Amino acid sequence: MKYYLLKEIVAYINDNAQKIKFIKRIENNTIIIEFNNKNSLYFDMTKGKSLIYKKRDEAKVKKDFNAPFDVLLQKRFINANIENVELYNDDKIINIKVSSSSSYKKLITILQLEFTGKHTNIIILDENRVILEALRHIDEFSSSRVVKVGVKLDEIPKIDINFKIEDIDDIEKILYETYDELEKKNLENYINQKISSVNKKLKKLENILKALPKKEALEKESKELYEDANLILNNLHNIKPYQKSLKTYNYLGEEVEIALSEQTAASKYSNELFKKAKKLKHKAINIDIEKGNIEEKIDFLKRMIVSLQKANSIDEIEFLYPKKEKNQTKTKKSQNYESFFFDGYKIMLGTSERENIYLLQNSKASDFWFHLKDRPSSHVIVQNSKKTIPQAVIEKAATICAQFSTDFSGTYEVDYTQRRNVKIQNGANVLYNPYTTIVVKI
Repeated sequence: MKYYLLKEIVAYINDNAQKIKFIKRIENNTIIIEFNNKNSLYFDMTKGKSLIYKKRDEAKVKKDFNAPFDVLLQKRFINANIENVELYNDDKIINIKVSSSSSYKKLITILQLEFTGKHTNIIILDENRVILEALRHIDEFSSSRVVKVGVKLDEIPKIDINFKIEDIDDIEKILYETYDELEKKNLENYINQKISSVNKKLKKLENILKALPKKEALEKESKELYEDANLILNNLHNIKPYQKSLKTYNYLGEEVEIALSEQTAASKYSNELFKKAKKLKHKAINIDIEKGNIEEKIDFLKRMIVSLQKANSIDEIEFLYPKKEKNQTKTKKSQNYESFFFDGYKIMLGTSERENIYLLQNSKASDFWFHLKDRPSSHVIVQNSKKTIPQAVIEKAATICAQFSTDFSGTYEVDYTQRRNVKIQNGANVLYNPYTTIVVKI
C-alpha cells in the first residue's frame, strides 16, 4: 500500500476511534477491526498486495481461526482502549497501541501492521517490543530479521527514500472504492475458475458425443451378425470340429466365408453371435436417446457458462456452481437432476426429458413446480412441506427455470403451482391448474 494512503488512514483512525470493540481474522491473511463507533476496517495482509478497505455490508466469516495468533489477538485487543496510532519509524508500518485491564495490572499491547512488500506481516508486541505472536513466524534461516515468540523485534532497515505525498479529499471514499475494486478482481478470477471447470466437463461430453457410434453402422453390424449366426446354424452338419472358417452361400446366392471360433463349438458360437447382434440392435434403438441426453447436458453446461458470466457476486456464483464436497461425488452421480440450495430450500432442475420425467414422478404433492409459460422448458421443483414458500424462493426458482431453458436474455413468464395441481399426460407433457404466473428478467 502507498505511504500517503497509510498516513491518511492513521489520521482517520485517530479522529474516529478511541476503542477496539472487536477484532478477528476472517480469511487466511485478513483481519477485521471494529472500533467503538461501529466503524470497521479490513486489513488484507497478503504478501506483495496488502490492502486496507471498508465494506458497506458485513463480511461473511468463511472459517474459524483458532491458532495461537488468533487467540492472543482477541484476548489482547477486544474491548481495549486505544492509546496511540502512528506510522512507526515514519515507514509503511502502522502501530496501534492499546491498553487493557487484567485482574493483575494494566496491559500494554502493540498491533504492528507491516505493509512492506514480501515481508508483509501482523505482529503482536508487548510494551518492550518483544514478540508475543505473529501471523507469519520467520526463522533465522529464512531472513536476517527473525520473527519468533519471545524475541525482541528488530527494526526494519530504513531505506533512504522520499515517499510520494498526495492530498486526499475523502479517505473513507477511497477505502470503499478499494474494496469495490478488490471484489471486482476477485469476482472476475472466480468466474474464470468456475467457467474453466465447466469447460472441462463440456469438453468431456463433446468428446463422448463425437465418439458415439452411428445408428446406421450399428444396424448394419447387427444385421450382418444375425446373417452369420443363421448361416452357421444352417450349416452345422457340414462344420467339422476345430474348423477355422465356413465357406457357404448367403441368401443372395453369393459365396461368403465366415470366421469360426476355435475354442467354442459352432452351435454355441452361433448363439454368441445372436446375442451380440441383439445387443447391437438395442444399442442402435437407444443411441438417439443417449445422444439426446448428452446434447441436453451440453446445452445445460453452455447455459451455466452464460449464467456464470452474468453473475454479480461470489455468493451468486457459489449458488449456481458450488464447491464439491469431498464425499459428494457418489451422491452427485446418483442424482437424476441438478440441484441448488437457496434460503434452506432445495431447488431441483431437470436438464433433459428423462430428468423432467423423474422429477414429476418423484416429487411430493406439496412441492412447488415451475415451467416457462406456453413454451418448452426445463421442469423445476422446489421441495416444500407447507402451503406456501417465500417470495424470494419463488423468484429464484423461476429465474433458474428461465436461465436454463433459453439461450437469450430477456423477460420471461414462468408458471408455478403445487405439484398436486400438475397432471402428467405423456412423458414430460403435463396439464396444470390452478397456477400463478411470475415475470422474471435474465
